[in-house]
Amino acid sequence: HHIKKENIGLIEVMGLAVLPARLKEELNTLSELLAAGVKDIDENKELNHHSYWYKHIVENYDNINKENVDKILRDEVGKKFSIVLEHAGVFKRDEEGIKAFNKFINSL
Repeated sequence: HHIKKENIGLIEVMGLAVLPARLKEELNTLSELLAAGVKDIDENKELNHHSYWYKHIVENYDNINKENVDKILRDEVGKKFSIVLEHAGVFKRDEEGIKAFNKFINSL
């Protein structure tokens, strides 16, 4: 994931998103670019690992501006972090994972 490459710890599993320090500056720059109406960051070497996500934001939000961009980014980081936690789960959220989870619960 482009948001958190570091390992997921217990505090994250409990629901507190501890995001890496490098992300703060990147989010500030992304915020400025979004508010300025920049549509693509593919050529930006420092930020292009966020390119797919950035395009998703541009395509899914109308009228991004200085007043709403930080809330949009905060919401989108939350959604992405939720996916990170889903992927870190012992029991995946597919048919096989649900079956394994039910087997585990029934063994208790």
